Amino acid sequence: MRKKHEAPLDTLNSYLPVGAYHTVMQYLGHYKVHLTITKERRSVLGDYRFAVHGKNHRISVNGNLNAFAFLITLLHELAHLIAFEKYGNRIASHGKEWKLVYGEILQQFLLLDLFPPDIANEIKTTMRSPAAGSCAEDGLIRVLRKYDRKGDVKKLVEEIDVNGLFRTDDGRIFKRGDQLRKRIRCLEIKTGKIYLFSPVYEVTPVSHP
Repeated sequence: MRKKHEAPLDTLNSYLPVGAYHTVMQYLGHYKVHLTITKERRSVLGDYRFAVHGKNHRISVNGNLNAFAFLITLLHELAHLIAFEKYGNRIASHGKEWKLVYGEILQQFLLLDLFPPDIANEIKTTMRSPAAGSCAEDGLIRVLRKYDRKGDVKKLVEEIDVNGLFRTDDGRIFKRGDQLRKRIRCLEIKTGKIYLFSPVYEVTPVSHP
């Protein structure tokens, strides 16, 4: 079961890179955002819900992300809010309006000089054509993982040796196969079915089925 708690605004700073708090708070205050931090969530890093019936906009972000990934995910969701406020809620979720707003927000935070050079360079690449998922660009994911807490046993599928075994969060065991163009061919051990994985999908290495 997913566990959420409302983020006390005076402790939000601990989830953010140094220097980001003031500008983030300006956004949250101006748009009256109800922010929650989720500890356990597998399918998404963040989520946005449009304000209805007089209630606040609602954004949730996974609290287990490193500070840079947390901020980028939060900005991704804020871009949804601002795009809907500016252009209406009938626009495409990740259409040109959202990409424009997201790019503008990323540019603002780049000017604050919050990010290490490798992340900043990947963000500049992202700004040219943002992807749909939070932190969905492969290059950005690879760079952000360098700043995760040490000791995490998870790896990216591309880091698993060919013919090596890994387990997904739902407990299924796969054998890694060859790299295709943008996906990696993998065999599910139990069913013998073939699945195509993103190279940057996080999994847990295992030694035997």
